[in-house]
Amino acid sequence: MNYELTEEHLMIQKAARDFAVNELLPGVIERDEQQKFPAAQIKKLGALGFLGMMVDPKYGGSGLDTISYVLAMEEISKIDASTSVCMSVNNSLVCWGLEAYGTEEQKQKYLVPLAKGEVIGAFLLSEPEAGSDATSQRTTAEDKGDHYLLNGTKNWITNGSSAGTYLVIAQTHPEKGSKGINAFIVEKSWPGVVVGAKENKLGIRGSDTHSIMFQDVKVPKENRIGEDGFGFKFAMKTLAGGRIGIASQALGIASGAFELALKYSKERKAFGKEISQHQAIQFKLADMATRIEAARLLCLKAAWQKDQHMDYTLSGSMAKVYASETAMWVTTEAVQVHGGYGYVKEYHVERLMRDAKITQIYEGTSEVQRIVISRAILQ
Repeated sequence: MNYELTEEHLMIQKAARDFAVNELLPGVIERDEQQKFPAAQIKKLGALGFLGMMVDPKYGGSGLDTISYVLAMEEISKIDASTSVCMSVNNSLVCWGLEAYGTEEQKQKYLVPLAKGEVIGAFLLSEPEAGSDATSQRTTAEDKGDHYLLNGTKNWITNGSSAGTYLVIAQTHPEKGSKGINAFIVEKSWPGVVVGAKENKLGIRGSDTHSIMFQDVKVPKENRIGEDGFGFKFAMKTLAGGRIGIASQALGIASGAFELALKYSKERKAFGKEISQHQAIQFKLADMATRIEAARLLCLKAAWQKDQHMDYTLSGSMAKVYASETAMWVTTEAVQVHGGYGYVKEYHVERLMRDAKITQIYEGTSEVQRIVISRAILQ
């Protein structure tokens, strides 16, 4: 086992860190308060190649490995999880799925601008009555011969209003259950696509989360991904990789909160000495550092297995459940280390605590991850 990062990995990590500090940190509190989507910052992120990190350069991507993606996601998430979730969705759920399963025509038309960051993508799976149970799709795609007629509502869509390209999961053959589901490439500008109001969220408030409605939207046959009935399998395979992205986001939120708590503990004095000299604080910092390191190793193992073309379903779920629960615990402790200041927005840790919670929910709840893990170990 080689625990050393390559020169390229270190370069990517530094580039992401520099971008986060210089471009994302200024104004991050205001964007959170105003629920403002970081459009300018996302555009710059795309220009640097961070929105199509793992895509082949022939399709406009950076051609990097999953480990590079994990490192970059951690650094961006330390500062602004609202930006990193946009980055995660575009990389893991949209670009990866199109490159892995799209036709050459679909890749040239849609993947290239997505990988370059010229267009942002969104992944539309969840519905008002289909969250963890993704088989209960109510959105329908009726086969009309040369096109499909799309009707229904999707919920909790990251990049809902800012995306130009949607990957939509819908039911074509209800009698076939999960085997009757299809995946489609849909353009936001098409007639019948309606973007609902922005959700007023606890955390990742800069991310634009919307409901998306489809009213008799005509989807050309050539915009279906894969064979008829491939949609559910497509969604599950795509989400397996997406979990590595969200695990990395959770890791970044945790490590960002830890860095702030460590710095504060060396500056704040109580009872005549820095609070870092009190054993109560030292033990908190020790536990935070240990859990973060364990989460990081789980994320890197899942990324390595993906790069080696191994089955990363189990490692991805382990990374996601552990990193997300670590993020929630570490950020809560970081607020505690800051005391009253931790409850104040200007110290950042309260925002990181709010941002951490969603990592236990989206792209498969902690409960769903435990189902995946238990099935694997009980085989």
